[in-house]
Amino acid sequence: MEMLIVSAASLLAGFVDAIVGGGGLILVPALFATFPTTAPATLFGTNKSASVWGTAWATVQYSRRVELRWAALAPAALAAFVGSFGGAWLVTLIDPAFLRRLLPFVLAAVLAYTLAKKELGRHHAPLRTPRLERLLALGVGLVIGFYDGFFGPGTGSFLVFLFVRLLGYDFLHASASAKFINVATNLAALLLFAAKGHIWWHLALPMALANIAGSLLGTRLALRHGAGFVRVAFIVVVTGLILKTGYDAFGRAG
Repeated sequence: MEMLIVSAASLLAGFVDAIVGGGGLILVPALFATFPTTAPATLFGTNKSASVWGTAWATVQYSRRVELRWAALAPAALAAFVGSFGGAWLVTLIDPAFLRRLLPFVLAAVLAYTLAKKELGRHHAPLRTPRLERLLALGVGLVIGFYDGFFGPGTGSFLVFLFVRLLGYDFLHASASAKFINVATNLAALLLFAAKGHIWWHLALPMALANIAGSLLGTRLALRHGAGFVRVAFIVVVTGLILKTGYDAFGRAG
C-alpha cells in the first residue's frame, strides 16, 4: 500500500514539476506522511532518486520542441552542480532554519512582481549579449544550485523567475531551461545521499517510473498550451509554495 501511495504522489509530482517546478510540494510531504518515523535524510534522498529521472525526461522532451540556449545553460548546469554540492556540505555544519521564516516573504515578492508585470515572460526575447547571458546564467546556476543543496524549497520557481527576469526568456523557455539546471542540482544531491546510504532503492524504481510518466504528461501539456499556460501554472505553484512555507514557518510555531 505504501508503494502505491508514494508512486501516485510521484506521478503527480512529475506532472507538476514538468510544467513549472514545485513537484517537491507533493512528493516530499507524501513521503513524510507515509513513513513518519523514517530519518528525513532517507526520505529526501528517496525523493531525489525519483525526481531526477522525471526532470531529466522533461529536459529531453523540451529540447526536442524548444530551442534551448546550450552555450549559456551548459556552464550554468556545471555551476549549479558545484553549488548544490557546496550547499549540501554547508548544511552539515550550519542549521538552515533561519531561512524558514524568510522564504515565504521572498516568494511573495516574486509573485507580486510577476502579477504586476502582466507581459513578463509572455514573449521570448533574450535580452543579453551571448557573453553576458553566459555569465548571468552561470551566476544563477551557482547561487540557486547552492540554495537547492542548502535548503531547497522553491528552487524550480526561482530558476524560472530569474531566467525570465534577467535573461528575457518566456515562461516556456525558462521552464525548459530550469529543468536542465535542476537535473544537475538533483544529481549532485542524489550522489551525496547515495554515498551516505540515504536512499531506499526498493522504492526508487517504481517512483522513478511514475515520475517519468507524470513528467511526460506535464511536458506535453506545457508544449501544447505555451508560455501563457506555464505563466498561470507558475503563479499557482508559487502561491502554493507561499502557503506551504508560511505554514511551516509560522503555523507550526504555535
